[in-house]
Order: sequence, then C-alpha cells, then structure tokens
Amino acid sequence: MFILPLRYKTRIVPHFMPTDVIEAVPIPLIVVDGDRHILELNGPAQSLFGAAMVGRHYMTVIREPFCVQQVEAAINGRPSQAAELRRPIDEKERIFSLTASPRNEAGAVIALIDQTEAHDAERMRSDFVANVSHELKTPLTALSGLIETLSGAAQNDAEARGRFLGMMAEETSRMSRLVSDLLSLNRLEDADVITRRERLNLCDVIEAARRSLSDHAGARGISLVLQGCDAPAFLLGDADQLRQVFNNLIENAIKYGDENGTVTINVTREDHAALLRGPAIRVAVTDTGRGIGQEHIARLTERFYRVDRHRSRQVGGTGLGLAIVKHIIRRHRGWLRIASKVGKGSTFTVLLPAE
Repeated sequence: MFILPLRYKTRIVPHFMPTDVIEAVPIPLIVVDGDRHILELNGPAQSLFGAAMVGRHYMTVIREPFCVQQVEAAINGRPSQAAELRRPIDEKERIFSLTASPRNEAGAVIALIDQTEAHDAERMRSDFVANVSHELKTPLTALSGLIETLSGAAQNDAEARGRFLGMMAEETSRMSRLVSDLLSLNRLEDADVITRRERLNLCDVIEAARRSLSDHAGARGISLVLQGCDAPAFLLGDADQLRQVFNNLIENAIKYGDENGTVTINVTREDHAALLRGPAIRVAVTDTGRGIGQEHIARLTERFYRVDRHRSRQVGGTGLGLAIVKHIIRRHRGWLRIASKVGKGSTFTVLLPAE
C-alpha cells in the first residue's frame, strides 16, 4: 500500500478554493476564518471594502446586527438566512443581499448580491400605483359629489344642473386624458414595440401640432411663432409619435407661459452634432412664462412629477406629458435638453438625427 507523504497531501487538499476561482465569481465574496478574520476578498469585494481589509476582523466591514448574526451562525455551522446589507457607494446607497455559508474548515464564505435596482424598481412601481390611484381618485371624488348634489337639491335647478354638468364633463375629460397618457406611456416602455421608420419632413409634423393648438393659444392671447421651416427638415421616424412630442411641448408652453406672451418654435439643422455623432435637426420650444427653478429641472421627465401641483391641476396637466416626450425621443435615438430661469421662461430643446 502506497501512502503519499504529508507534504503532498497538503497540496492535494487545498485550504480553500483557489484564488482564480474566487476572482472568477462576479459578485463580492469575503472569506472569513475561524477567528473571524478576513482571509481573502475577491475583486468586487475589494472594490466595496478595499484590499487593506484582509487580516482584519470581518466586523470592520459588516456591522449590521442581523448580518453579523447570520455570519456567526455560518461560522458555528448553524443554518443562516439572507440578510440586507446597505453601503453608501459614490454618494448612493447600495442594497445587498448577504448570505453566509460554512467553510469546509473553520470560518465562513460571505456572498453579496446587489439588489439596488430591484429595490428601486419596486419603489417606482409602488409610487406609480399610488400616484395613479391618487390622480384617478381626485376626479372620481369630484364626480361623486356632483352626482350627489344633482340627485338632491339641484335636480330642479336648471342653472345649477348646467353648471354641474359642465364640471362633470371637465372631470371626465381629465380622467380620459390620464388614461390615454398611461396607455401611451405603457406602449412606449414596451421594449417589444417597434417604432416605425419612415421618411418625413419634421416641419410638417411641427406645423400640424402648431395648427391644432392655435385656438388654445389664442384663448390666452399667446402667439405661436414657427421659425426655420423655410426649407424641409427630413428625418426617419414615426410621424404620430413625433407629433405627440411637439403637441406636448407646445401645449405645455401655452399652459405655463404668460398670457399675451409668445411661444417660439425654432428649427435648425446641424451638419454634425457631437451628441449624435452626425447630422441633426434641433427644435427649441421657448416660452415667456415664469420659468422653473434649477432644483426641479432634473426631475421634470419623471412620471407624475410637478413643479406646482395646484397650478398643474388647474390647467389640466396629467404629470405624464414630459415622461412620454422623453421615451419617444429616446426611441428616435435623440436627446432632450431643458433650460430655464425663474422669471425668464423656459426652453425645451429636442435633438434628432437627420436623414
């Protein structure tokens, strides 16, 4: 019977999985020995905690009580559960699912799975449901109150009936716009829906939007001025979607601009736009309204975000218009830029690849 010398046995039975195997694992791994010291960190773990943590007690990097309990359970050979670990990284809190498993020898292996995006998606879903519920509940509550009034004292008052029916029509129209915008946004967010690509003159699309909103602008004494369309501006895109972009932008400029002011739509052509790395068409929609504070600019395209919720409700906004604009422009491989100064008005600039 042939027996290998001890020195060969120690080489055949490794202390732990080889370093190259640990490094091949794409999630952060921490190897802890029986004395609770960190034996090894793979690359992703070093990015989180730093290579200098090797040799230190694992609690120098993991301090959350429930996480510590799970690591201790693994070290002692007991069943452990997944735990949540939060770490601030690049000024953003990242959320990890921590699992600890016993090593063949003493200690434990700690794995961290980044769950930040899943948490953010769940928060967005929850916020979205809450916002939709709130936006629908407001007109429904108003309709319920008006119906109750019409069923009671006002049912024999012709003047009150006419006024209340007009208010009911407004609330119904508001709900209809909200549902329409929600359906549009849902279609745009569906990755399987393909945007049509047909050759079109963007000036025709913008002019159609301008004409459809001319009465609305006239009611507020606002002039709609279209510049730069003496010559066509051709591109490949979906005419209906692009019409929706400029309908939304021009309508917002009318709603939030000053009465008796001006909304200017300026179309320019660029031989080479750095952002698009090629020829482009730039459309700037400028109003003469009260402007928007810089703290709001970055959030304007979020669903249901409003600078002034009360004013938005007064003018019939759904809080989804700019979110729809953003998605359509992305589908056309373009860019949206917003510039505004309080008291000086706002400019919404769309940059689209030319034909």
